[in-house]
Amino acid sequence: MPQLSLHSPFGDLTVSEENGAIVAVDWGWGRDQTETPLLLRARAELFDYFDGARRDFDLPLAPAGSPFRTRVWAALRAIPYGETRTYGDLAAALGSAARAVGQANGANPIPILIPCHRVVAGNGLGGYSGGEGAATKRALLALEAGGMLPF
Repeated sequence: MPQLSLHSPFGDLTVSEENGAIVAVDWGWGRDQTETPLLLRARAELFDYFDGARRDFDLPLAPAGSPFRTRVWAALRAIPYGETRTYGDLAAALGSAARAVGQANGANPIPILIPCHRVVAGNGLGGYSGGEGAATKRALLALEAGGMLPF
């Protein structure tokens, strides 16, 4: 599976491609590096996002997951840049329980591109499984609130 890593304000990220679509964004530097046209485009779009010059990604995504998780991830992609939704909001829209939405959110294999950081708890920030956890989530939300990184 072709992979390409990049340095980001949140640490190293590795983007993986399979069958012409992005299938994963992992925290850390990948062992193998392959510069495919799609991975180069993904890297460029991520750099633009981190620079505050991009609000939406135009990449083919193919996250592997159950039908329910796929529905949750599609709902995450529908949350506009700079906005948040609660786990309860998504659960109501999907006819599910907030806990199930939270589990699907935490299992998102393509963070940032599928913006799981835009989902917050009803009483505060909530968790985040990538980077430095809640600090990374706060920084991603701050980037989208002001168009620049808070550090």
